Amino acid sequence: MFINAEASLSAIARDLRKNPSDAVVIGVAQGDGGPLLLESPLSAKDAEAIQSTLGLLGMSGAPDSLIRLPGIPELNTQIIALAGVGKIGSAAPTGEQLRRAAGSAVRQLAGLGKVVLAFPAPTVAEFSAVAEGAALGAYSYTEHRARSGEAAKPNVVRAVVLSPIAGSAAADAALQRAAAVAKAVNTTRTLVNMPPSQLYPASFAEAAKELAKGTSVKVTVWDEKRLEKEGFGGILAVGQGSARPPRLVKAEYVPAQPSKAPSVHLVGKGITFDTGGISIKPAAKMDEMKSDMAGAASVLATVLAAARLGVRTKVTAWLCIAENMPSGSAQRPADVITIHGGTTVEVLNTDAEGRLVMADGLAAASEEKPDVIIDIATLTGAALIALGTRTAGLMGDTSVTAALKDAADDEGEAAWAMPLPEELRAGLDSAVADIANVGDRPGGMLTAGIFLREFVGKNGDGSTIPWAHIDVAGPAFNTGGPWGYTPKQGTGAMVRTLVRYVEGLANSRS
Repeated sequence: MFINAEASLSAIARDLRKNPSDAVVIGVAQGDGGPLLLESPLSAKDAEAIQSTLGLLGMSGAPDSLIRLPGIPELNTQIIALAGVGKIGSAAPTGEQLRRAAGSAVRQLAGLGKVVLAFPAPTVAEFSAVAEGAALGAYSYTEHRARSGEAAKPNVVRAVVLSPIAGSAAADAALQRAAAVAKAVNTTRTLVNMPPSQLYPASFAEAAKELAKGTSVKVTVWDEKRLEKEGFGGILAVGQGSARPPRLVKAEYVPAQPSKAPSVHLVGKGITFDTGGISIKPAAKMDEMKSDMAGAASVLATVLAAARLGVRTKVTAWLCIAENMPSGSAQRPADVITIHGGTTVEVLNTDAEGRLVMADGLAAASEEKPDVIIDIATLTGAALIALGTRTAGLMGDTSVTAALKDAADDEGEAAWAMPLPEELRAGLDSAVADIANVGDRPGGMLTAGIFLREFVGKNGDGSTIPWAHIDVAGPAFNTGGPWGYTPKQGTGAMVRTLVRYVEGLANSRS
């Protein structure tokens, strides 16, 4: 099921003559006075020669630009690849600029075997960014391609970071983390990219079991009978129109010394295909709704990464999985359903289904009283209107959203905190149930967050469990061209942020 090759990561400090490669990548920035060749392993004479011809080569240093030159003996490479890192002024490139430039270069050099990344990376932070970008850029989804061609070129097999800190314990740890994080992101991408005929509730649950093999993650699956017995009315209602019954998956990672570890529960929306149900969507672009399970893929991948990295936080993922189809057995507008825990919901629009399965997941997570609950979902089209296609929306308790924003900034992921105005709650009032599943159209992303908040439970002292909601309706699926380390279709957006967050939660407790 998961056939995408992963580039191996390594590092060297010097001696390119003893390390032959297919390409050596050198950075070019957009400086104040024009394109600027960054520090590199080139001799002063060769660097001056290339710098003087950058304009003639048409190399501006803009992001995603790449120009190939013939290799030279002193670098022992077939190709010198000049890769743009963007505007830097008088400063050095940021970590995210290096991450994107490395990812873009490796992505565009597909078909080559070994690539050396010779960006300036003298610190652990810069070294990590280059390694992570390379691992993220060496991704493609080619499982269903029967014909060879430009789009089917094999990924770069080996990515080597050139840095003076290569061989140090810090560099080795950075390589290990970059590989684990990239594996999590790329797993999410592959799950999102799979066709809905291949990834459906039961097969998604089996994929979770398969991916957890060889790790300490424990996977538990609720089938439709257990879901009914335990009152998961949201997941059952959304899935009842499909011939493929729904599932709930719980994936648990417990670190050493669990009594001293903070706990975070991650709830992910897992609609393996969303037609809208009886409130059916327009046909145009409905194929993109295979991505409506990106939240569930993200939380699963985060737990697996936490286990591989030995994070000192207890991390539990809840994958709320269903296929939303119209049929004679589908739920109807005006139906009333009962969420796990007893809250009743009037379904006014069956295309607002994600919040129904998420309500079950939030209620179940709350029963275990973790320190924090975070949910992530491709939840609303309103998120795209408000924040565009590359920025995730953060809502919930400030203590959690602020830490998530910091983690996103550290990882170079775009996220923005949004409010949950109390006046929007009245729009969810129902004449026949505890709450309706949709409210007024204005502020739709925020209203969805307010709906989810209703299902976050209490601590033993009566206080509400700290919670945040992440809407990734825009950044989870790239409908345009590739850029930086981001491919077409599934992106794995916010997985890196979640991994950084759970790492930070443990560090804040110690």
